[in-house]
Amino acid sequence: MATKTKHFHFIGICGTAMGAVAAAMKERGFKITGSDSAVYPPISTFLEERGIKIFRGYRAANLPEKADVIVVGNAISRGNEELEEVLNRKLPYISLPEVLKEQFLRRKRNLVVTGTHGKTTTTSLLTWVLFKSGRDPSYLIGGIPRNFTGGAKFTDSDFVVLEGDEYDTAFFDKRSKFMHYLPEVVIINNIEFDHADIFNNIDEIKLSFRRMLRLVPRTGLVLVNGDDKNCLDVVQDCPAPVIKVGLGPENDRRVTDLKYSADQTDFVINAQPYTVPMNGEFNVRNAAMSVCAAEFIGLEPVKIADALSHFKGVARRQELRGEVAGIKVVDDFGHHPTAIKQTVDALKLRYPTGKMCAIFEPRSNTTRRNIFQKDLPIALGAAEVCILAPVADPHKVPEGERLNVQQVLDDIARMGRKAFLEPNVEAIVTRAMNMVEAGDTIVVFSNGGFDGIHQKLLDALALKEAAVAK
Repeated sequence: MATKTKHFHFIGICGTAMGAVAAAMKERGFKITGSDSAVYPPISTFLEERGIKIFRGYRAANLPEKADVIVVGNAISRGNEELEEVLNRKLPYISLPEVLKEQFLRRKRNLVVTGTHGKTTTTSLLTWVLFKSGRDPSYLIGGIPRNFTGGAKFTDSDFVVLEGDEYDTAFFDKRSKFMHYLPEVVIINNIEFDHADIFNNIDEIKLSFRRMLRLVPRTGLVLVNGDDKNCLDVVQDCPAPVIKVGLGPENDRRVTDLKYSADQTDFVINAQPYTVPMNGEFNVRNAAMSVCAAEFIGLEPVKIADALSHFKGVARRQELRGEVAGIKVVDDFGHHPTAIKQTVDALKLRYPTGKMCAIFEPRSNTTRRNIFQKDLPIALGAAEVCILAPVADPHKVPEGERLNVQQVLDDIARMGRKAFLEPNVEAIVTRAMNMVEAGDTIVVFSNGGFDGIHQKLLDALALKEAAVAK
């Protein structure tokens, strides 16, 4: 990208990261336009308030005649009319991670958080620690941290904290996104099989991580989960320094003195006590990684501890959406068996009375497949009641590869739990109303909007309460 480049057009501009980067580039003096099929608040308002013109829908006519570069979003694939016109006209195009690298990451101190689970929470924790310590970092987070107003911001700070996704970059670049992030510090929380639409097996995922680690300078640092065998495998022969972080005795930075309570967890690293206002072992691990990364860049443990104690969490991560008639409704982004099981366990610590009712939508590219056929029942069966939705967009997965939801139900039932399949959200809500009582908790697992099920549950609980009152 030469310095004379003035006009960028974003295809898929209303994505969280795309919109944040587009707005930041507008502030730097570039002319920005974009298009998207889903143009609605708050992102549409956010962009329009900054004078960015948005075309609704994807059409060849949207492409500005004199745009210098077309930024193609990760969700855009061949067959998209606007993309096809880019290719037909031989216009220059790049991916969003490339824009990040060239416009925001070069010559910066980039801290990249990776792994199958905990990326969003760990990135949010680390960003908050740097911010509370006066570093005013740039950040790009795949969620909404409650200590900030949004998931992305670009400042003049030397520090950039990024959630490093192993998903592919764009239709024309099948490398993982984190390959573009020029990391000085890499955190690897854990590595499990995921993204079955991109990777064929765990070995392909580990190869991608190994390639990313080759980019870390010898003056940088790799913080790895020392209790995860896949993590230990990928850091073998890593050219940069490696520090193992975890609970086991073989770790270089060992987490000790864990004390769980309903509202927080206490732990110790290097004789320094910390408190994080979350529960569950996996959140302790997320916090521990943030502590070690912050120490590496020179922050004092006492200031790190103060910041952690004021962390407010992340939207859609064990988020209490409301409580009616003594029944809580919790929203969680969990869609991998490990994350689901950890969340149920953590919620049982937070809400120790009553039953747990888990509602699950098999929606991700991996959970729609039968890859986790045996793992999902174990994870969901940690709850006393399970209600499943049908596989989302089943036509996109060959029948022989599709998750057998009935088998999941049967396996959960064999564990002595109650399990149901319902055809739609309305039926799920009705079923849930018949299964819960005061003191119970409903947790909804989905990586999508799930047809507004959370509010529908709360509304139904209110009606149920009103009926009882009569």
